[in-house]
Amino acid sequence: MSQRSGQEDPERYLFVDRAVVYNPAAQADWTAKRLVWIPSERHGFEAASIREERGDEVVVELAENGKKAVVIKDDIQKMNPPKFSKVEDMAELTCLNEASVLHNLKDRYYSGLIYTYSGLFCVVINPYKNLPIYSDNIIEMYRGKKRHEMPPHIYAISESAYRCMLQDREDQSILCTGESGAGKTENTKKVIQYLAHVASSHKGRKDHSIPPESPKPAKLQGELERQLLQANPILESFGNAKTVKNDNSSRFGKFIRINFDVTGYIVGANIETYLLEKSRAIRQAKDERTFHVFYQLLAGAGEHLKSDLLLEGFNNYRFLSNGHVAIPGQQDKDNFRETMEAMHIMSFTHEEILAMLKVVSSVLQFGNIVFKKERNTDQASMPDNTAAQKLCHLLGINVMEFTRAILTPRIKVGRDYVQKAQTKEQTDFAVEALAKATYERLFRWLVHRINRALDRTKRQGASFIGILDIAGFEIFQLNSFEQLCINYTNEKLQQLFNHTMFVLEQEEYQREGIEWSFIDFGLDLQPCIDLIERPANPPGVLALLDEECWFPKATDRTFVDKLIQEQGTHTKFQKPRQLKDKADFCIIHYAGRVDYKADEWLMKNMDPLNDNVATLLHQSTDKFVAELWKDVDRIVGLDQVAGMNETAFGATYKTKKGMFRTVGQLYKESLTKLMATLRNTNPNFVRCIIPNHEKRAGKLEPHLVLDQLRCNGVLEGIRICRQGFPNRIVFQEFRQRYEILTPNAIPKGFMDGKQACERMIQALELDPNLFRIGQSKIFFRTGVLAHLEEERDLKITDIIIYFQSVCRGYLARKAFMKKQQQLSALKVLQRNCAAYLKLRHWQWWRLFTKVKPLLQVTRQEEEMQAKDEELIKVKERQLKVENELVEVERKHQQLIEEKNILAEQLHAETELFAEADEMRVRLLSRKQELEEILHDLESRVEEEEERNQSLQNEKKKMQSHIQDLEEQLDEEEAARQKLQLEKVTAEAKIKKMEEDILLLEDQNSKAVKEKKLLEDRISEVTSLLTEEEEKAKNLSKIKNKQEMMMADLEGRLKKEEKTRQELEKAKRKLDAETTDLQDQVVEFQAQIDELKIQLTKKEEELQSAVVRSDEDTVQKNNALKQVRELQAHLSELQEDLESEKLSRMKAEKLKRDLSEELEALKTELEDTLDTTAAQQELRSKREQEVAELKKAIDEETKNHEAQIQEMRQRHTAALEELSEQLEQAKRLKANLEKNKQSLESDNREMACEVKSLQQTKSESEYKRKKVETQLQELTSRAAEAEKAKGELSERSHKLQTELDNVSSLLEESEKKGVKLAKEVDKLNSKLQDLEEMRQEETRQKLNLSGQIRQLEGEKTNLLEQQEEDEEARRNLEKQLQAVNAQLFETRKKLEEDVAAMEGLEEVKRKLQKDVELTSQRLEEKSMSMDKMEKTKNRLQQELDDLMVDLDHQRQIVSNLEKKQKKFDQLLAEEKTISARYAEERDRAEAEAREKETKALSMARALEEALEAKEELERFNKQLRAEMEDLMSSKDDVGKNVHELEKSKRTLEQQVEEMRTQLEELEDELQATEDAKLRLEVNMQAMKAQFDRDLQARDEQGEEKKRALVKQVREMEAELEDERKQRTLSVAMKKKLEMDLNELEGQIEAANKGREEAVKQLRKLQAQMKDYQREMEEARASRDEIFSQSKENEKKLKNLEAEILQLQEDHAASERARRHAEQERDELADEISNSASGKSSLLEEKRRLEARISQLEEELEEEQGNTELLNERFRKTNMQVDSLNTELAGERNAAQKSENARQQMERQNKDLKAKLAELEGTVRSKFKASITALEAKSLQMEEQLEQEAKEKAAANKIVRRTEKKLKEVMLQVEDERRHADQYKEQMEKANSRMKQLKRQLEEAEEEATRANASRRKLQRELDDATEASEGLTREVNCLKNRLRRGGPVSSFSSNRSGRRNLNLDGASVDMSDDDADSRAGDFNETQTPSAE
Repeated sequence: MSQRSGQEDPERYLFVDRAVVYNPAAQADWTAKRLVWIPSERHGFEAASIREERGDEVVVELAENGKKAVVIKDDIQKMNPPKFSKVEDMAELTCLNEASVLHNLKDRYYSGLIYTYSGLFCVVINPYKNLPIYSDNIIEMYRGKKRHEMPPHIYAISESAYRCMLQDREDQSILCTGESGAGKTENTKKVIQYLAHVASSHKGRKDHSIPPESPKPAKLQGELERQLLQANPILESFGNAKTVKNDNSSRFGKFIRINFDVTGYIVGANIETYLLEKSRAIRQAKDERTFHVFYQLLAGAGEHLKSDLLLEGFNNYRFLSNGHVAIPGQQDKDNFRETMEAMHIMSFTHEEILAMLKVVSSVLQFGNIVFKKERNTDQASMPDNTAAQKLCHLLGINVMEFTRAILTPRIKVGRDYVQKAQTKEQTDFAVEALAKATYERLFRWLVHRINRALDRTKRQGASFIGILDIAGFEIFQLNSFEQLCINYTNEKLQQLFNHTMFVLEQEEYQREGIEWSFIDFGLDLQPCIDLIERPANPPGVLALLDEECWFPKATDRTFVDKLIQEQGTHTKFQKPRQLKDKADFCIIHYAGRVDYKADEWLMKNMDPLNDNVATLLHQSTDKFVAELWKDVDRIVGLDQVAGMNETAFGATYKTKKGMFRTVGQLYKESLTKLMATLRNTNPNFVRCIIPNHEKRAGKLEPHLVLDQLRCNGVLEGIRICRQGFPNRIVFQEFRQRYEILTPNAIPKGFMDGKQACERMIQALELDPNLFRIGQSKIFFRTGVLAHLEEERDLKITDIIIYFQSVCRGYLARKAFMKKQQQLSALKVLQRNCAAYLKLRHWQWWRLFTKVKPLLQVTRQEEEMQAKDEELIKVKERQLKVENELVEVERKHQQLIEEKNILAEQLHAETELFAEADEMRVRLLSRKQELEEILHDLESRVEEEEERNQSLQNEKKKMQSHIQDLEEQLDEEEAARQKLQLEKVTAEAKIKKMEEDILLLEDQNSKAVKEKKLLEDRISEVTSLLTEEEEKAKNLSKIKNKQEMMMADLEGRLKKEEKTRQELEKAKRKLDAETTDLQDQVVEFQAQIDELKIQLTKKEEELQSAVVRSDEDTVQKNNALKQVRELQAHLSELQEDLESEKLSRMKAEKLKRDLSEELEALKTELEDTLDTTAAQQELRSKREQEVAELKKAIDEETKNHEAQIQEMRQRHTAALEELSEQLEQAKRLKANLEKNKQSLESDNREMACEVKSLQQTKSESEYKRKKVETQLQELTSRAAEAEKAKGELSERSHKLQTELDNVSSLLEESEKKGVKLAKEVDKLNSKLQDLEEMRQEETRQKLNLSGQIRQLEGEKTNLLEQQEEDEEARRNLEKQLQAVNAQLFETRKKLEEDVAAMEGLEEVKRKLQKDVELTSQRLEEKSMSMDKMEKTKNRLQQELDDLMVDLDHQRQIVSNLEKKQKKFDQLLAEEKTISARYAEERDRAEAEAREKETKALSMARALEEALEAKEELERFNKQLRAEMEDLMSSKDDVGKNVHELEKSKRTLEQQVEEMRTQLEELEDELQATEDAKLRLEVNMQAMKAQFDRDLQARDEQGEEKKRALVKQVREMEAELEDERKQRTLSVAMKKKLEMDLNELEGQIEAANKGREEAVKQLRKLQAQMKDYQREMEEARASRDEIFSQSKENEKKLKNLEAEILQLQEDHAASERARRHAEQERDELADEISNSASGKSSLLEEKRRLEARISQLEEELEEEQGNTELLNERFRKTNMQVDSLNTELAGERNAAQKSENARQQMERQNKDLKAKLAELEGTVRSKFKASITALEAKSLQMEEQLEQEAKEKAAANKIVRRTEKKLKEVMLQVEDERRHADQYKEQMEKANSRMKQLKRQLEEAEEEATRANASRRKLQRELDDATEASEGLTREVNCLKNRLRRGGPVSSFSSNRSGRRNLNLDGASVDMSDDDADSRAGDFNETQTPSAE
C-alpha cells in the first residue's frame, strides 16, 4: 500500500454521509414527481416522472433534461424513496429491481464505496486504484465486530466466517467469483491477510521481532502465517498472466483451505487448483503475455544462471508470441527476486528451485525446435537440432532418442511395434502438447510442494475456512470446452447459493414464528446441471463427450449430432437457429443463453501425448523431470490415437475404452469433491464486478455491470428474495417512524411493541398478504414500505403547512397589535406635543418648569424610587440565599445517605474479601493438582502424537502401496481387455483361414485342370505383369502426390467457397434490403411524407431558414382563418336575409298603416283641389337631377365593366397559380426525397456529437476529480484553498449563467408586455383616427345624399343593365367552369397514372412475396418460438411483480370497499363537497400537465401569434375593402381607374374609415327616431287642428304633406338602392361560394391523388396571401388572352412532363419487375439446390424485419419527438454553446492536470528509484537510516493530519457554499415561478388582444349594418319623395276629374300596389336585434297615429 494512499481518510471510503441521504428536499421531490426508472441505451436506466398514462403506454418526462418520452408500462420500474439511497444492504430496498440495484451500486461506487451487501452476497466493484482501507488499523476496527455493526467490507465477511467457525464449530467457506480483472485474486489476498493477522499463533507473535533475514525462518511455528502469505506470489508467478482485461489475471481456479485449531489459531493450509490454462504457455493473443515466470526468469536471472539454463533474449523464443510486453508499474526483475524470496521462505531447496527453472527454460526451448517437410515425401525432418540439444540437456535425455521419438515414433500394431514417420503438422502438434503437459505437471508439483510446506502434523486442525477463487460466469461470442467447465461450476455454485440463501431466510421466518411453506429454489437450476452432468437416460454433454472419445472414427461433428439427437428436446438445450450459424449448440444457463462451438473438444478431452517422448522423460537422468513424468503409463499414447495427421486438425480418433480417464471425468470428480466440501461448510459469497474495460478509476458502464450482475447471480438472488418478505423493520423503529399515520390508534401509556404494531397495522388497513408480524420484527413484501413512505410524506406536508399557517397567523396578529400600540403611542405623543406647543410661551409655565426641580417633593419621589429599587434587590438576594441554603441542605442529606450506603457496601466487601481469600487458597491447591494432571496429560499427548505420527506414516506407506497395487490392477485389467480383444480377432482370423482353405482346395482342383492351358500364357502374362507392376508403382507415387495436391486444393476451394458464399450472402442481403426498403417506402409513404415535412423544417433550421417555415405556417393559418371568416360572413349574410324577411313583414305592416294615412290624405286633397307653383318647380328640378343621374350611371357602368374585367383576371391568375403550385409541389417532393438521407445523416451526426460532448464532459469531470484528489494529496494548503476557490467560482459562474438565462427570459417577457402596451396605444390612436374619419364620412354622406335622390328616375334602366351584367357574369362563370373541368380532367388523369403505378408496385410486391413464401413459413415458426420464449422469460422475471401488484390491488380493493362503507354513512353535503374537490383536483392536475407540456411552446407561439395577428389584420383589411367595393359601388361612382389603383394602396385607411361608421350609424339612428317622433306629433296635431279649423288644417296638411312626400321618396330611393346592392351582393356571394366550392373540389381531388399533394396543397393554400398580392400587381397588364394562352401552354408542358415521368416510372417498374422475376428464379434455384440459401434468406428476412420494426419505431419516435425537437432547438443550441465553453474550460483544466500528473508521475518514478536504492543500501549497509526514515514518516503523518484538518475545514467551506447554492437554487425556483406568472399574464394579454380583435370585428359588422340602415333610410326618403310627387300628380288628376266629374276610386288601389312593389324589394342590412328594436319603435309611433 503506497504512502500516498495511506494519507487519505479511510472513513470516507467506508461510511455513508447520512446527512446527504436523509435530505428532505430530495424526499419531497421524489413524492411530488412520481419518479420511476425507464430503460436507457446509454445509462442503463434513467430517472423520469410520470406525466400521463395511455393504456399500456405511459408518457414520462426525463429528470435529466426535461424531455418527454413514451414508454411501455411493463418497461417501467419503481424507484425507491431517497431514504434508501446508498443503502449498505440492497436486500433492504423496498423496490427490488434491476434499476434500483444498479443505481445503488453506481451511487456508492462514485462515492468511493466499493463494497455493498446484497443479502448473503458481498458485491465488490474494482476501484482501479489503491484505497486506504486495508491497513492494520482497519483490521483492528473490524476485529470482533458483527457484520451489521460495521460498513460492508471483505474484512467483515472474513470476521463473520471466523467467528462462526469458532462459535458454531462449523467449517466455513468464502466463494470469490467474477470476470477476469474484477478483483477476485486481490480480495482473496485480503481475506488471507485478515485471517493471518487475526489468527496468528502465540509463538508467531512472540517471534515477531525476528528480522526477515533470520537464517532459519521456516523452522519456527510462527512462520506458518508468513508462509501462507508468501504462497500467493509463487502461485501468481507460475499461474497468473497479463490479459487485455487484467494485468495480473489468474489463469487457474484455486481453493485455499486454512486449518485452525480449537483455540482459533492457524495450524496449516492446503491449496487445490482447477483448470490451468496451459495453452497460454505456447501461444498468446495480441497485447497479452504468457505466465509471469517466463518473463521474470529472462529478466531477473544472473549471468551464471543464464548460462546454466541456456537462456536467450525475449525475441528468440517462438512461444513468446508478442516478445517482451511490459506491465505498467511493475518490473519483472524485482518480481523475480520476490518470487525467489518467497520460495526460500516456503523452504524450497536450491536444487528444487534450479530444477523448476530448468523445466521452465525447457518449455521455452520446445518452441524453438523447427521441423521441415522433405521434398519428395510428407515426412518431417529436423534440419537444425541446436534447440533439441539444449532441450535434451535441460531435461536430461538423449538427443538421438528424442529426435527418433519425435520424427519416427514406435507404435504398437497388434502385438508388434512399428516405426511410423510423422508429418510436419504431427510433429508440431506433438511438441506443443509436450510443452503444455510439461508445464502443467510442473504447476501441479509446485502446488503439491506448497501444500507440503504448509502442512503441520503436530497440531491437527479442528475446523477450517476455505477460500474459493474461481472464474465467474462469462458469456463470449463463441465458447469452447473450458468455458463449459467454468459455467458448469458456476451453475453448481449458484445452486448452492440459492439453497443456502433461502434456507437462511426461511429459518428466520420460522424463528420469528411466521407461517411459511418451505421452497427449495436450488431445484430451479437442476435441469441445466442434469443437461451437463447426467451419466445416462439420456446422457449429458460430458457423458456423450466421453463416449465419443471411446468410439473409433468419432469426430466433433458426430459428437454434436449425437448431442442434438439425445438432448434436442431438453428445455435448457437449443439447436443452432441457422445452418450457417457459427455455434454448434446452445445451453440456457441461469445467466442467459450461451453459444458453444465444439471445435477440438474430443482432442481437448483426451489430451493425447507422444508416449515415446513421455517414456524418455520418465527415464530422464534428472530426478526432478523423472518425478514429473512418473504417471507416464496413464497418458493417451500414439498407439491409442490413430491418424495423427488428421487428429492435429480435430478429425478422426481411434481409442480403446477403459485405457485412460478424460479431462471431463477428472474435472467432474474434482468439482464433485469441491461441492461436497462446500455443502458441509457455511458459505459466504463475494461477487467481484469489473466497472469498465479501460481500467479507469471512477468510470462505470451500466450495461457491463448489469450483465455481470446477471452472470454473478445477484439478480437471481434478488428474484428469490422477492418471493418472500424482503423488507423487515424492528417494532420500535416502525412505531417511531409511522405512528404519525395512525395518531389515535395507540392509547397513552406503556404498550408492548408488538401490540402497538398490530394496532397500527389495523388502523392502516393493510392487506394481510402484504405483511407478517414476527416475534421482534414486522416483515413486508416489496413496495409496501415505499407506499407507507409516500403517505408519511403527505401527512408531514399537511402538518407542516398547517403549522406554517398558524405561525404566519400568530406573526400577523402580533404585528397588528404592535401597529395598534404604535398608533396609540403616536396619538399620545401628538397630544403632548400639541399641549407643549400651547404652553411653551406662557410665563407661568416657564416659572413652573424652573421651580419644580427645586422642590423637595420631587426629590422625595426620586429617593423613594431608589429605596424601592434597593429593597427589591435585597429581596432578590434573600431569595437566592434561601434557595442556595435549601440546595445545600438537600445535598447534605444526599451525602449522608451515600455515606451510609458506602459503609454498608464496605462491610459487605470485607466479608466478600474474606470469602475470596479462602477461595483463593482453595483454588491454588486445586491449581497445583490440575497442573500435575496437565503435565501427565501432556506427556501422554506427546506419546500419542508420536504414535499417531508413526501411524500416519504407516498409513501413507499403505496408501502408496495400495495406490501402486491399484495402478498395477488397472494395468492388468487393460492388458486383459487387450488380450480378450486380440483373442476375438484371432478366432475370427482362424475362421476366415478355414474358409479360405476350403475355397483354395476347390480352386486347386480347378487350377489343375486349367494348368495346362495357363502354362502357355504364363510367359506373356509374366512379361505383362512386370510392366504393370512398374506402372503401378509410378502411378501410386503420382497418386499420393495428387492426393496431397487435391487436399490442398480442396482446402483452398472450401475457403474460396466460404468467401464466395459470404459475398453472395452479403449481396443478396443488400439486394433484399433495397427491395424491402423500397416496398416499405411505398407501403408507409403517408408516414414518410409527414416525416419529410418535419425533416424539411429541420433542414431549414439547420440552414438558417427558420423564417420561411414560420411564414408558411402563418400563411396557412391566415388562409384557414380566411376560409373561416368567409364562412362566418356567409352565415352573417344568411342572418341578414332572415332579418330582411322580418323587416319585410314589418314594412308590410307599416305599408298598410301608410296606406290608411294616404287615404286620409286623399280625402284632404280632394277637399283642397289646388296646386302650387312650388310643386311644378320641384318637378323641373327633378328632371334635371334625372339627367345628371344618367351621366353618373354611365360612368358607373364603365366602372362596373372594369371591375368585371378585374374579376376575370383574378380567376385566370388563380388558375395559373394553382398550376404553378402543382409544379412547386412536384419540385418540393423531389427535393424532399433528395434531402431525406442528408437530414438523417445530419441528425445522426448531431446526436453523436451531443453524446460525444456529454461523454467527454463526464470523462473530463472524472479526470478532474482524479486530478483533484492527487493534488489534494501532494500539494500544499494554499493550492487546495485556491482549488476550492476555483470550484466555487465555477459553480457561481454556472449559477450566474442560469440566472442570466432566467433574467433573459424575464426581460423577454417584459419586452413582450411593453410591445402589448404599445399595441394597445396604437389601437387607441387608430380609434381616434377613426373618429376623425367618421366626421369626414358624414360630410361625404351629406354630399352623396343629393346624388342618391337623382337615381330614382332611372331605376328601370339600371335594372336592365344589371340583368345584362348578370348574363355577362354567367358567361364568365361558364368559362371558368369549363377551365376548371379541364383542370379536373387532367388531375383525374394524373390520379389514374398514379393508380397504375401503385398497381405496378403492388404486382412487384406480390412477386417478391411469392419468392419469400417458402422461407416465410419456416421463419414464422422460428419467430413465433422466439417470441414465445421471450415472453416466457419476461413473464418468469416479472411473475413476482405481478403477484405483488395483485396483492396490492386486492389491498386497494378492500380499502376502497371499507372507505365506501364509511362514505355511505356520510351526509349528502360531504359527498358533493368531496366530488367537487376531486373534480377540481383532477382538473388542476390536467391543467398542470397541459401547462407543463405547453409551457415551452407558448413562448414561441406568442411571437408567431403576434406576427400572424398583424398579417391577419392586413389581410382582413384587404378583404373588407374588396367586399365593400363590391357591395357599395355606389359610393365610388365618381372614381376612375387611377383612383381605384390609388385606393388599392390606401386599403388600410379605408378600413379605418369604415370603422368610424359605427358612431355615424348611432347618430343616424337617433336622427331617424327623432324624425319618426316629429312625424307622429305632426300627424296628431294635424288631426286635432282639422277638427277645430279647416284652413289651419289645410296649411298644416300642406307642410306635413311636403315633409311626408320628401321622407317617402327618400325611403323609396333607399329601398331601391338597397335592392340593387342586395342583388349585387347576392350575386357576388354566389360567385364567391362557387369559387370556394370549386377550390374545395380541387383540393379534394388533389387529396385523392397522393398524400404528398394534400400536404403541399394545404401549404399552398396557406400561401394565398402572397399570390393574391401578385395577382393584384399583375392586374395592370389586363392581357387576358396572353395569360390564358400561357396558362394552357404551361398546362400542356406540365402534362407532357408528367406523362414522360410516368412513362419512365412505368419502364423502371417494368425493369424492376423483370429484375424481381429474375431474382425470384435465382432465389428459387438457390432454395431448391442448397439449404444454406434458405438459412441465409431466413437470416436476411430476420434482419429486414428487424430493420422494418426499427424503422417503424423510428417513425413513431420521430412523430413523437418532432414537436419536442422544434420547441427545444434553441435550448439545445444554447446548451451546445455552454457545453462548448465548458468543454474548452475542462480541456484546459484537463491539459493542466495531465501535465501536472505527468510531472508527478516523473517525480514518483524518481522517488521510487531513489527509494529502491535506499532500500538496497539499507538492506546491505545502513540500518541506522531506518530510524531517520521512521522519524520522517512520523513528520509526514503529522503533516498528513494537518492536511486532513485543513481538508475538513475546506469541506466545511464547501458545505457552506453548497448551502448557499441551495439558497440560490431556491431563489432561481422563485424566479421561475415569477416567470410562470409572467407567462400567465402574457396569456391574459393574448386573450385581451383576442377580445379586442373580436370587438373590432363586431365594430366592422356594426359599421356594415349602419351603412345598410343608412341606405334604407335614404331609400325610404326617396320613396317618400316619389310618393309626394305621385300624390301631387294624383291630386292634380283628382282635381281635374272633380272638375270634369270623373271617378277617383282607382287611385288608391294603384297607389297601394305601387307601394307594395317598392316595399317588397327592400333589403336592409342590420342585425336581428336592431331590426326588432327599430320595428318596435316604429310600431309604437304608428299606434297613436292609427288612433
